[in-house]
Amino acid sequence: MPGKSSQSMIVTPQPEATEAGHDILCAGGNAVDAAIATAFVQGVVDPLMCGIAGFGSMAVFDPASDTHEYIDFHAPAPGAATDDMWADLIEGEARDGYGFILKGRLNDIGYQSICVPASLRAYACAHERHGSMPWAELIQHAIGWARSGWTVRPHVHEFWSQPSKMGRVANFERIAHTPASRALYCREDGSPKQVGDRVVNPDLADTLSTIAADGADAFYTGAIARRIVEDMAAHGGLVSAEDLATYAAKINPPVESRYRDWTVTSNQPPGGGLMLAQMLNILAHFDLTAMGHNSADYVRTVAEAMKYATIDKDRFIGDPDFVDVPADRLLSEEYAADLAERIRRGEKADVPRFDPAAQCSDTTQISIVDGNGMCVSMTHSLGMPSGVVTEGLGFMYNGCMGVFDPRPGLAGSIAPGKARFSSVCPSIVFRDGRPCLVIGAPGATQIAMGVLQATLNVLDFGLSMAEAVARPRFSATSNAIDVVNRIPRSVTEDLERQGYEVIRDPRSFGIAWVHGIRITEGGLDGGADPATDGMALP
Repeated sequence: MPGKSSQSMIVTPQPEATEAGHDILCAGGNAVDAAIATAFVQGVVDPLMCGIAGFGSMAVFDPASDTHEYIDFHAPAPGAATDDMWADLIEGEARDGYGFILKGRLNDIGYQSICVPASLRAYACAHERHGSMPWAELIQHAIGWARSGWTVRPHVHEFWSQPSKMGRVANFERIAHTPASRALYCREDGSPKQVGDRVVNPDLADTLSTIAADGADAFYTGAIARRIVEDMAAHGGLVSAEDLATYAAKINPPVESRYRDWTVTSNQPPGGGLMLAQMLNILAHFDLTAMGHNSADYVRTVAEAMKYATIDKDRFIGDPDFVDVPADRLLSEEYAADLAERIRRGEKADVPRFDPAAQCSDTTQISIVDGNGMCVSMTHSLGMPSGVVTEGLGFMYNGCMGVFDPRPGLAGSIAPGKARFSSVCPSIVFRDGRPCLVIGAPGATQIAMGVLQATLNVLDFGLSMAEAVARPRFSATSNAIDVVNRIPRSVTEDLERQGYEVIRDPRSFGIAWVHGIRITEGGLDGGADPATDGMALP
């Protein structure tokens, strides 16, 4: 394992969060300390993307203790949920597979869309297992930003202003859903705050100060918990005092797979690591470099691997406490070889969807390597944010009920205590036992697709981290291939001649927002996705 180095690196989508993590590393904290401090700040300055009432997955690799584990915190359905509670309200399924559209939008916005908040308990678990600095110190940056205020950045404003897509609730509706959220994030006329406007959140500062003093228990069993439960009961929410008190993050070993000369590690179901590993297993059967980066042949081959992995995800991958996930079969060499041969023959996989829709992204990422070689990759989220802010508490709750399948009897169906599949796949890649890539991304169902392509860009094409996350991307989570506007039209015209539907996004960047760190003999190389406002700091 590598010895101690003076080098460290942090990459996130928000400058304020990157600076907070950098300050913790400079103060002597380790990568986990920095990740926790960064996550708290992200919940303040990107409040629809993540927060203490969200969910996610954290990879930790510590060469000093020979520890490699995942702290998984997928928000479970409340105990009051039932498998058929919304079965008669279904209007459609998102084209990309990210949730269902219901009459009344009960699963998409408001109190019934909220699953059990998981993130704060996971931060505390990570600190207990790996932290080196006092808990309270890790929250001070976030308290400062909440109390003194922060400035709306371009990426935040774009996200808040997004219109409705295929019946989904528009984000400008989410930020105005409750009086408390509207007061925080809207102008006097009810429109989203604009770039340069200030957001001051003294209620969140007070909530975080309580958590700093009393720990996560204040949120799950103490004074904050009582206010949460009272608000849920008053507005028809499903989350109960028992749900909060009994929630705990899970400690899991990584999913491991081989890709050429590398060992790729990612998270267990219901995270997206198995999906990422399956795609890499298939693509190991092709000479991608010879095809040429983002050529028509390359896009077709990778897109078909994405489609097969999506089909299997929809059929088989769910919460392993409720679903028997056939991981060994999905990752078997025989299965990968069979799917690769189908792709080589020109077969087109068919991805069934209930109805068409569009993409959705409500997540954020942290990638860190510290001077002792400890690596952390954490992806955390609110899912589709619920729009609910309890008066006096200052944070928004997750909207994770929206991604459950309202049809009973399926891998993704609703059940009390069950967590729904999430594409989050914070990953660490090794070569000869040494980490060489720390990577992850926000981006809803597109996360694994973005991480896949940036990983291929580094491993197969030898790109720097900054180059790898900046190259134009595509995705196939349905029978169509989505591409960003920088994929040449000559490529998409070739795909169309082969019978593919190609959907061109007007934006130049997209298909997840990948952030990563490449570890080389010459040092650390960080890359923040240029689609965000983020940055890398050594």
